[in-house]
Amino acid sequence: MEVEYAWQPPVYGTTQPPKLVHQADLKSDPGFPENFARSAKWCPDGSLALAHCENRAMQYLDLPPELLDLTLVQASTPALRSFPQAAPVLDFAWYPRATPRDPSSFCFVASVKETPVKLLDASDGRLRASYKIVDHRERQVAPHSLAFNNSASKLYCGFEDAIEIFDLNYPGAGTRLATTPSRKSKDGLKGIVSALAFCPSYDPSYSLYAAGSLSHSPQDSANIVLLSEDTGDKPVGWVGDGTASVTQLAFNPMKPHILYASFRRRDAICSYDLRGDTGAPLQTFLRPAGSAVTNQRLRFDVDLSGRWLSVGDQQGSICVFPLDEGTSDEPAASESAAYEVGPALTYSAHQDAVGSVAFHPLRPLLLSVSGSRHFDLNKASRHPSPSTASSSSSDSGSDAGDEERGEAGAGSQGEGTGRRVRVPRRRVQPVARDASCRLWDFSPADKHL
Repeated sequence: MEVEYAWQPPVYGTTQPPKLVHQADLKSDPGFPENFARSAKWCPDGSLALAHCENRAMQYLDLPPELLDLTLVQASTPALRSFPQAAPVLDFAWYPRATPRDPSSFCFVASVKETPVKLLDASDGRLRASYKIVDHRERQVAPHSLAFNNSASKLYCGFEDAIEIFDLNYPGAGTRLATTPSRKSKDGLKGIVSALAFCPSYDPSYSLYAAGSLSHSPQDSANIVLLSEDTGDKPVGWVGDGTASVTQLAFNPMKPHILYASFRRRDAICSYDLRGDTGAPLQTFLRPAGSAVTNQRLRFDVDLSGRWLSVGDQQGSICVFPLDEGTSDEPAASESAAYEVGPALTYSAHQDAVGSVAFHPLRPLLLSVSGSRHFDLNKASRHPSPSTASSSSSDSGSDAGDEERGEAGAGSQGEGTGRRVRVPRRRVQPVARDASCRLWDFSPADKHL
């Protein structure tokens, strides 16, 4: 007798704070002692977590396999734990079918400043392919947002006033989709395309995706556009009021008509019902009072069952919001006001800003990383003791960091030489108060790991 297997999504308990089951430390970097993780994303099968770090490197987090309840062959684990890059990393995305069990699919893409988009092997960091984006001045452009389509056949890259589309089956130049008719035009989606998200539907006739911009739109317009792979650059619709810079977009995995958006220097995350009035939010998820606004991108995440949304704040707290509250199966009326949703659970997780949170795809676990730049101007030595050096022809080859503060010498007395006071410029280096990566168990109280 055959027994049908029915997969059940993880069950999250939010009646009490979760249990801290592991803290992962980043690999030490002597050249960058104040390193921290900007964001972290799970491999699609939940076997590994990759972090994008401040020191221009991609790094695997050291997470015990027994906590993830996965049995991996030792030979399939990555050979390297860190992949340093030559320039800052703007964004990265896992290949949707990536798994260590299949070496051919085990890869991710990374956008590195002023270089082509890199498709990197996730086991050893070698370059598999590159995707070049060149602007009108023949300069290399690194996109600010990356996303694979639902069939994992195309890569979408968002940058200023355009989206570049690469067909992964046919290497070569991409297809440019202009989001605005021209630089001077007020129509279309203006500015840097900072966020991309595909609607989670595998129906070929429903290839919808959303793109958001960092630029504020003129009054009575929006800076989130809905597009379709079938219609090209013709907008399917517009979302939001365009009064704030978009930092992240995500669809509900179980309700593809619900779109979530976060904004720069805004305390709330908004949800929009694409079946009704998209100019006004359906829900607003409000962090507790006292949360400071910030320019730092604090990434939120929605669990696979589409029931919970989690996000961190600048003070190191993590909030978990119920997504079903204030919603219905019918489209919202255009005149209805946004339903304000408070967190079902708020707990202190770190001592610094929580850069990102990520739900595990198979278990009731939440991964969080923290860290931000803090400058202590009182302790910084901006004016160290000046050093003097006699003027000679070698001064022309001195370090660019030396600042010539003046010239005093005996030239007026006929000696023909002078003395220059040079003050070395020392940049004020930021520090991170808490650069930790933590794994939280949200199992119900009687089922903790």
